[in-house]
Amino acid sequence: MALKDILVIVDEMPSAEARIEVALALAADHDAHLTGLYISPPVNLPSYVESFLTEEMRESWETEERERAARAGARFTDMLGRTGRLARSEWRAVAGTTAEMAATHGRYADLVVVGQRDPEVGRDLPWVEPDALVFACGRPVLVVPYAGRFATVGRRVLLGWNGSREAARAVADAMPVLERARLVTLLAIETAPGRDDPEDQPGLGIARHLAHHGITAEAARFICEPHEVGDTLLNYATDLGSDLIVMGAYGQNRLRSLVLGSLTAFILEHMTVPVLLSH
Repeated sequence: MALKDILVIVDEMPSAEARIEVALALAADHDAHLTGLYISPPVNLPSYVESFLTEEMRESWETEERERAARAGARFTDMLGRTGRLARSEWRAVAGTTAEMAATHGRYADLVVVGQRDPEVGRDLPWVEPDALVFACGRPVLVVPYAGRFATVGRRVLLGWNGSREAARAVADAMPVLERARLVTLLAIETAPGRDDPEDQPGLGIARHLAHHGITAEAARFICEPHEVGDTLLNYATDLGSDLIVMGAYGQNRLRSLVLGSLTAFILEHMTVPVLLSH
């Protein structure tokens, strides 16, 4: 798969500009078409409040929402205009449930770029949950942290590998990025004692697969407790100076993950560099 059609979710969060920058950089690297999507959510009020909502109040809300969409669109087109990529772009402002609309439009793209939730920003602002999106749209989702600016994405890639279906999907989805990377590090984290057979080491098979694509991956392996996996992955990414983490999302039943906790949820909360997720 080539990255020729990238979708970035745009909103009024302060982090949206950095998110657009990341999407722009990827579009330039891969000579891809870039679409910006703004989603106006429906008025979602309790029924007892809805009955007091006058037509004037509804029209006022709709006017404010159109203004928000216009501001978001102006920022998107201004940033693209300054980079000379306006001709290879498209702006969409749609109305509907954020998760549903993001997933629907995401299915028409090779990659969806979305933002991490900023805990300092009010919950009333429309926001697309990355984990819900990766389940619903069937496309890889690149999550950009709410803090920081990212001059490069995909030059130094840390690939989290556990042999699962989701990890294999992530490798396939990230292949266009991996083929352009200057450094790919394959990290296998085990939560059980290591294997004695050198031919049965975790990551050996996927390293061979990457080599067939002309990708030489450095290999690393850690053994740690289950609750330490997230910290181990993020700390190693920091040590390497990685500008992208690639990993599978929710390797077990999502409901069970929500009850027991999961690596995906931990990474989405504590990430410091962009993370490409696939399921």
